[in-house]
Amino acid sequence: MTPVLDVSDLRVTFGGRVAAVRGASLQVAQGETHCVVGESGCGKSVTALAIMDLLARGASRSAAHLRFRGEELSAREIARLRGDRLAMIFQEPMTSLNPAYTIGSQMGEVLRRHRGAGRREALDRSAAMLARVGITAPELRLAQFPHQLSGGLRQRVMIAMALLCEPELLIADEPTTALDVTVQAQILRLLQALQREMGLAILLITHDLGVVARVAHRVSVMYAGEVVESAAVGDLFAAPAHPYTRGLLRCVPVPGETPRDHPLGSIPGTVPRLGPDFVGCGFRDRCAHAIPACAGVIPRQGDAHQFLCRLPPGWTETRAA
Repeated sequence: MTPVLDVSDLRVTFGGRVAAVRGASLQVAQGETHCVVGESGCGKSVTALAIMDLLARGASRSAAHLRFRGEELSAREIARLRGDRLAMIFQEPMTSLNPAYTIGSQMGEVLRRHRGAGRREALDRSAAMLARVGITAPELRLAQFPHQLSGGLRQRVMIAMALLCEPELLIADEPTTALDVTVQAQILRLLQALQREMGLAILLITHDLGVVARVAHRVSVMYAGEVVESAAVGDLFAAPAHPYTRGLLRCVPVPGETPRDHPLGSIPGTVPRLGPDFVGCGFRDRCAHAIPACAGVIPRQGDAHQFLCRLPPGWTETRAA
């Protein structure tokens, strides 16, 4: 089956000096949630913005191919589909919604632009979508401004706005980051329910491995602009292959197994800022298993479970030492 989204060798540079994304490739199938996970600064959000052609001025984007439903996407085609068949939810709804306009005027604009709806029809369909995402008294909310809503309600408004035109692909960039734990769980359950109902393909950007374990079908782990490992969620948690992925999983406390007074795992150092001409493994300066060959070209191993490393599949800490 042709994937809804197929991205190959995506590269993004800023000012020709910083390589924010270095050859990232991923696919998202219909009805699938594909999570992109990694620490802050690894290129997750830039990847999402590059797919939607929303990069800041001064950024340069290239890809071997960027396809939607098997068709190559030009910048003009992305602009036509964005907000319609392609939709995106941002991590901070207060800065995504215009504070000077009511919720109704902002939602109605989507339908007027992409569906040619009149004002009354746009308001009626907006109210129906607000009710669909669990917002009570939707007509009242349409007349309110963003600052009059709680963080959870604003995020539900953003989800409703993204789904107004019934898109085939939804990109969610850390949609629960600014919310408390209870509301986070509500938003994730809402996205899962809407996915089942609408057959959505979802590309979910997150740094929370707990979220990945709950909602993902497939996972891509990013580090320093590269997808260093990609696998079905069960395979990745059961048998992580890249040292960085193993380091991430060691940082997650396991209820009933991690002692109360035991220090949590950590990965020394920070994500480096690499230039376009950088060669080798971007993780090598933080990796306990690095060897001189890690400064050269790194092979991509595996098929359904891929990883970018010189260590063999199934390696152990003892063998790698």
